Amino acid sequence: IVKWNLGARFRTNILYYYANIENYLVLGSSDKSEHLIGYFTKFGDGASDLTPIVSLYKLQVREIAKHLGIPENIILKKSSPHLWKDHEAEKELGIQYEEVDSILYCLFEKKLTIKETVEITNIDKITVEKIYELNINSEHKRLLAAKPDR
Repeated sequence: IVKWNLGARFRTNILYYYANIENYLVLGSSDKSEHLIGYFTKFGDGASDLTPIVSLYKLQVREIAKHLGIPENIILKKSSPHLWKDHEAEKELGIQYEEVDSILYCLFEKKLTIKETVEITNIDKITVEKIYELNINSEHKRLLAAKPDR
């Protein structure tokens, strides 16, 4: 994973290199689903100047894409950070984004407990706990660097 994170950080350096040359901003591609479970590399693909879709769950992004007339093959393309050949997010996570979004919505929008989320979504407790733990364990990725008090 260290090697793959390095690759993501290298790509980000290249993006910022060209953005600086052209006086552009780097646009982030993380959606709310990826952001909440920490499915990004800190200071890699998680780094950007603007994050226009970070408040939208992955399924919401797909619905907006349909509304905008984006070709279906692009909308249905499997999510991937492209860190290795045939890398797919859902395969790596072991869960479909439909379930991820349902779990995240229940836990973080509705403020339901794990037990209530299991009951409402009919998703097994182990999977709900896994998504919750991904959020907890990735909190450091969503925070700015700590600084000492004066």
